[in-house]
Amino acid sequence: MAVKYIIKAHKVVKRYHNHTALNKVSIKIPKGSIYGLLGPNGAGKTTFIRLINQISKPDKGEILFYNKPLTEEHIQKIGYLPEERGLYKKMKVGEQAMYLAQLKGMSKVEAKRNLTEWFDKFDILDWWDKKVEDLSKGMAQKIQFIVTVVHEPELLILDEPFSGFDPINTELIKQEILELKKKGTTIIFSTHNMQSVEEICDHITLINQSETIIEGPIEEVKKQFSKNTYVIHFVGNMITFTNALWTGFELLKKEEISKTEYKVTVSPNGENSINELIQNIIHGCKIKSVYESSAKMHDIFIKAVAQSNEPKNLTKGIKNE
Repeated sequence: MAVKYIIKAHKVVKRYHNHTALNKVSIKIPKGSIYGLLGPNGAGKTTFIRLINQISKPDKGEILFYNKPLTEEHIQKIGYLPEERGLYKKMKVGEQAMYLAQLKGMSKVEAKRNLTEWFDKFDILDWWDKKVEDLSKGMAQKIQFIVTVVHEPELLILDEPFSGFDPINTELIKQEILELKKKGTTIIFSTHNMQSVEEICDHITLINQSETIIEGPIEEVKKQFSKNTYVIHFVGNMITFTNALWTGFELLKKEEISKTEYKVTVSPNGENSINELIQNIIHGCKIKSVYESSAKMHDIFIKAVAQSNEPKNLTKGIKNE
């Protein structure tokens, strides 16, 4: 079955005076995915988000929404939570939420019903008639998340959505994001928190210096950057294990769990397979688990950005490393 894309950007260019913010950026965002939009500060992420929200327009290239040119009519189908947020401090919480919900095209009755459900879910109904200026930062963040999703957008853009939240509320918002995905919402997730990317994203694009340097399903990207290493958890004698390595494998890391239990990281030399190593050690050690160690998004981010900052002739193969 063909993949359906909610957003397709093709060779998008955006310039501001003498600065090129985006240079021939092409991105395809599958419907129903959580799509990580990553990159260092100033890479071009915010510019791309502004283009989708039609705050500005591309100088070259095109952005399609369900294969149709992006127009003002699509704004009602998009929810946007910017990193820099603000509410009108002197307004009452409920009044502010109702105002913002109706700006997205909701009727007064529909807005009140949906907002009440969300306020009840987040256990903040008691704050409906209180002033925004009385909210804590975390409470204000909850209100802003609610008014971003209350009109049930097909595309939800979240820029650092966990900023300002304690671990409990971070988990709450994370679960709501996953629940929205289950219901069919497509989510663009822009963040510098690589652990969150690993936990919830299906696909990623990494932008640096205005250009796309990595893109694709997150598991394929991690596999692309893996170092062909394996983690083996076993019970037995460490000397017996190291003797079994022979010259076929290199011991990269050893973690001693107890005097007879270890977790080790190994890498094959040449064409040796992990199956050969298991056959060598299985008679002298009890294997509890074996798995391939995939690269972490934190390390991928740092490595890819560093390589793309090198002269262009050294980075041609970065997408196929």
